[in-house]
Amino acid sequence: MNRDVLLEAIDAIYSAAGSPALWPDALQSIANCSGDVGAIMIFQRENGALGTICTPSLEMAQRDYERGEWWRYDIRFKRTGELGYLANTDAVTDRHVCSDEEMQSLPYFTTFLRSHDLKWFGGVNISPDPKFALALSVQRRADKPAFGDDELAVLSRLGRHVEQALRLGIRLIRAEAGQATLADVLSKLDVGIYFLDEAARVVFQNEAALAMEGKGLSVVGGRVSVDATPQREELRAAIAAVISMDGSTFSAAPARPVLVPTSDETGYLAIHTLPVRHGPDRIIDKLLAGVSGVVVVSRSVNGDPIDPALLRDLFGLTLGEARVATLIGAGIAPRDASKRLGITEQTTRTVLKRIFAKTGVMRQSELAALLSRLVLRQ
Repeated sequence: MNRDVLLEAIDAIYSAAGSPALWPDALQSIANCSGDVGAIMIFQRENGALGTICTPSLEMAQRDYERGEWWRYDIRFKRTGELGYLANTDAVTDRHVCSDEEMQSLPYFTTFLRSHDLKWFGGVNISPDPKFALALSVQRRADKPAFGDDELAVLSRLGRHVEQALRLGIRLIRAEAGQATLADVLSKLDVGIYFLDEAARVVFQNEAALAMEGKGLSVVGGRVSVDATPQREELRAAIAAVISMDGSTFSAAPARPVLVPTSDETGYLAIHTLPVRHGPDRIIDKLLAGVSGVVVVSRSVNGDPIDPALLRDLFGLTLGEARVATLIGAGIAPRDASKRLGITEQTTRTVLKRIFAKTGVMRQSELAALLSRLVLRQ
């Protein structure tokens, strides 16, 4: 893995955080890390339909996929949902979801993919927000070998940065930000947004951020702060890290959020920090000019299901395991959780055994109690 290519991809990812039009370039930079054709991002629109963003190199194949209704025969996409929960990692590839015989005989592979000189994929599910389903897939030519474990590990690593950038970006994409100014879109979001300059001073905050102030969160001396003493220094360090992020620290995994109890003790705030990058030739919204970092704040009420990405990071779970744990820990029966997730009850129970082993609990009530103490663990 060429480190410069990796850093270029991460830079492109954070450049796209506040500028949805830059995602095709960011996706191509991700594909370049493994020398592949291109990449595609699949997300759920506000109306429930699936939306896609792909690199220019895959536009013809994607058009054929939709117009030719090849999605009806895409067993990789259909199976990734179920088998992705059983995988031991967040990144999967062909060998996890289909057999060699299927790849050599089914028209999806022998006709559709072959006509575009494609064969292999490496995919990773990410969770920028509990309400948003999103997947990233890199496409590989037929004349190259299948994705190896090392390559999937790099894809998982890049997926974490995409997830962090999309804490803001997916909301702009789903709101079709191109039809309004960035400020208008941010004003309608239900999460708090702060834009910070290179000195970590607040240069913009939306209405949701203003509404959260005085409830465990505040702006002191022009800087974002929290009331809880233990987390105050943690937040300061997290903000400083993204503001000063350079090549030596840029490729590190994004920090987990700072969790702060609300002042009325009815829930907690999850505070994410992410850098903003500005390439010399990139057109950005004027609101982002001079912005070096973004703080994204979401509020959870006691009893709400917990963000799966947070559980993944805290307990070393896969994202699939974390999604099951979120529902089971909220008191939902395995059969009902299976229906919500679109997987079989047997898969849910198999995953649940792994969750118990990783978290050190033995029954659903113990898992619920563990998750209820989540903020206290920080």
